[in-house]
Amino acid sequence: MWKTVRRAAQATGHLLLAAAMAFGMWIFICVLLITAIGTLAVVGAWLLPETLLLIRRIAGAKRQLTASWTGVRIPEAYQPLTGTVRERFRTAVRDPGTLTDFRWMVAYYLYGALLFVALPLWPVGLVVDGVWSGLLRREPVVLPLIEKVADLEADWSTALLKPSPKARLTRRVEELAATRADAIAAHGAELRRIERDLHDGAQANLVALSLRIGLAKRAYDRDPDTARKLLDEAQDQAEQALTELRNVVRGIHPPILTDRGLVGAVRALAAGSGLQVAIDDGGMDEGVRAPAAVEAAAYFVVAESLTNAAKYSGSPRADVRLVRTKRGLRVRVSDVAGGGGADETSGSGLLGMRRRVAALDGTVDVSSPVGGPTVIEVELPCVW
Repeated sequence: MWKTVRRAAQATGHLLLAAAMAFGMWIFICVLLITAIGTLAVVGAWLLPETLLLIRRIAGAKRQLTASWTGVRIPEAYQPLTGTVRERFRTAVRDPGTLTDFRWMVAYYLYGALLFVALPLWPVGLVVDGVWSGLLRREPVVLPLIEKVADLEADWSTALLKPSPKARLTRRVEELAATRADAIAAHGAELRRIERDLHDGAQANLVALSLRIGLAKRAYDRDPDTARKLLDEAQDQAEQALTELRNVVRGIHPPILTDRGLVGAVRALAAGSGLQVAIDDGGMDEGVRAPAAVEAAAYFVVAESLTNAAKYSGSPRADVRLVRTKRGLRVRVSDVAGGGGADETSGSGLLGMRRRVAALDGTVDVSSPVGGPTVIEVELPCVW
């Protein structure tokens, strides 16, 4: 009984907010009329994009209100209103999201008005129903009815505010274009890094190696001791060049991933991080492995996160969690007791991480409030 009463009270609160918003929408008609007159008169055409921005905010508030009741987020799919007045006007008219919002507004004027009119009758209905329920010793009917009305209102709002397939496709194309641009930028930066590492490291060592071997050949007959010393130095130089080449290859695709798999590679990272790292592998030691590109991205996410935690967080501990989901791989790294306040604009580490993950159509969520902790959560889609 009390559960029904509590749920009915929540439904009443939701419907009260919905009715209040409907009342505000009727007041908003004045703005719509001024915008329509100004647009028809041409001189006020600049009002249309501004009014649509207001409508987007109102629709966004309604999406949040509906999601708070249903627990399901309603996505948005709008084209940005930027550029000159003419460009903003053209985008506002052609955006599929504009039609979706206007369709919802027209419908909301109707069923929102019904809510606003019906609300004053609810207390009377509750009293009458409560009396009859007490006399007949049964559960009040109005309480479940209020919840059903709230569900119906939320279902209508969800159906009307949900982006059209055309809007979702347009938004997806824009996201893929941005992701492709980021992937190209990340690829270019990676190529420049490899070129720089080869030029400054392995290539310099190989040039020095060639010079030492040449000097050793010249000194071999007349000064064997000097030649032997030069050859010893050349051997050291060759080993250093091999180390540089291994580092470059490790930056492209760590060999440890091939040898030990993702869990083993992450454990090796944890052992060399200088932190006390707790690893929850979610049973990923067994079963099918993720694709090589996904494993490499997850490896570099953990490597970058642990490096940042060791350098900046001040925390002696970190947690790493790997979770196999239905849609892919989730990686979560937390510095546990760090100071927080991570700034993505101050360095290239987190930006590089985002670009690497975006290239695989994944997502990165960074939470780093002042006082900590810093939590980095990455979703990498893949098929197991």
